[in-house]
Amino acid sequence: MHTLIPFAAPAGPQCQDALARLELPNLAQLLELLTPTPPLLGAEDSLSPLFERVHAKSLGLQGADGLLPWAALDARQLGLTRTHGGEDWAWITPCHWQINADHVAMEHPDALALDADEIDALRTAMQPYFAEDGITLHALNHSTWLAQGEVLRELPTAALARACGARVDQWMPRAPQARSLRRLQNEMQMLLYRHPVNDTRAAQRQLTVNSFWISGTGTLPEGALEKSGTMSVHHDLEAAALRDDAHAWTQAWHTLDGTVLATLLRQAKANQPLELTLCGERMAASFVLQNTAWWNRIQRKFTTPTPAGMLATL
Repeated sequence: MHTLIPFAAPAGPQCQDALARLELPNLAQLLELLTPTPPLLGAEDSLSPLFERVHAKSLGLQGADGLLPWAALDARQLGLTRTHGGEDWAWITPCHWQINADHVAMEHPDALALDADEIDALRTAMQPYFAEDGITLHALNHSTWLAQGEVLRELPTAALARACGARVDQWMPRAPQARSLRRLQNEMQMLLYRHPVNDTRAAQRQLTVNSFWISGTGTLPEGALEKSGTMSVHHDLEAAALRDDAHAWTQAWHTLDGTVLATLLRQAKANQPLELTLCGERMAASFVLQNTAWWNRIQRKFTTPTPAGMLATL
C-alpha cells in the first residue's frame, strides 16, 4: 500500500513557522526505518498541484498541467463514459466568492456545507444556462457536479485547492474556449443573487452560493486501468493548510501521527511492504521499506533528519 499525505509542509507563513515546533514521534521512527527514493519536484504556480500528479501517477493517469482527468474518471465509475465518452468532462463546484476592492477571493466550498436538497435545487436552476453552451450537469456528491460538453475538451483548469483562499483571477482558465465559461460565471452571479436557496441561507447567516469553479478536466485514456486501492490519500491537513491555520494544521498532523503513521510504523517493524509519500508545494518525498544491512540501519538512526527538518525541505 502506498500512503500519500498532501499539504505535509504548506507554503503559508503561519504553518511554515509551526514546522520547527512540530513533534511527530511515529514519523521520526518511520524515517529511521525507511529508505528515501528520488523525489518528485513541483511548482507553486502549476495548475495541477504536486499531490495530484503523484496520485494520478499511481492510477496510471497522464495529462499536461491542468489536464489530469479526475472528472472523467468519476464519470467512468458512474458508467457515464459508455454513452458520453471520456474526453470532455469537468467538475463544477458551487462556491462563494468574496468580492473585495482589488480582488476576488474564494472560500473553501466545504464551508458552504450544502445539503442534498440545496445542491439539487441549484443544479436544476443552473442547468438551462449551461445547456445553452452545450453542457450537461450530472449529480455527483454534496458539493460537486459532473459536467459534460465539448467546450470542456482539452481545457486546462486549476485545481480547487489552488483557488481556495487565494485571488481567483490568477487561476481562472485562459484557453480561448473559456470565454463562454467566464460569461456563465457572470450569469450565475445574477441568477443566484435572489435564488430561494440563497435567501434562506442569508436569513440563517450562512454563506451563499454566488459562483462556481471548474476543475478536473482532461481526457481519460482509452482502456485506462483503475488501480483503486493501490494508494491511500489522506487529506486531513488540507483544510487547515489552505486557511494557513497553524494550530489546526499542527493538531491534524498530531492526529495523523497517532493513527495512520502509527499503523505504518507497526507494518514497517513487521517487515510488511509499504511506501509513504509526504507532499509539499515544491517536492514530494517518498520512502519505502527495504532490507538493509544492520550497520546501515544503525548509521541511519544517527543521520536521519528530524520530521521537522525533512518537512522543511518540501
